[in-house]
Amino acid sequence: MKTILSLAALSLLAAMPAGAAPRLPDGLARLGKAVHVDGVTVRPERVIEDSRCPANANCVWAGRVVLRANVSGGRWKRSFDLVLGKPVQVADGALTLVSVAPVKRIGAIKPRDYRFTFRFDGGL
Repeated sequence: MKTILSLAALSLLAAMPAGAAPRLPDGLARLGKAVHVDGVTVRPERVIEDSRCPANANCVWAGRVVLRANVSGGRWKRSFDLVLGKPVQVADGALTLVSVAPVKRIGAIKPRDYRFTFRFDGGL
């Protein structure tokens, strides 16, 4: 199933004009790359905080992720600090940073090796 979704996403990207933001249904993006999410465009700019526990660690507090992102729609554009799992009022709806996950690669993981998933509830 993941292979089919990946192939579908790649075919969407291949058919897109240069410089256009990808229209992926799950709002998948990386730092510096814009994505359309149900009527708004989100461009993750930088991770302000990532205090989550490492995998397989015993932690007292799960931590949090705060991501600065530029969000635009129509004629407006604004910067937001998005906290993982907490909706933020944007225009006529709510934008949520749904997940932050490392991209699987061989070697060290760098900040640009993370992917972000967004959801926009509401809108026209």
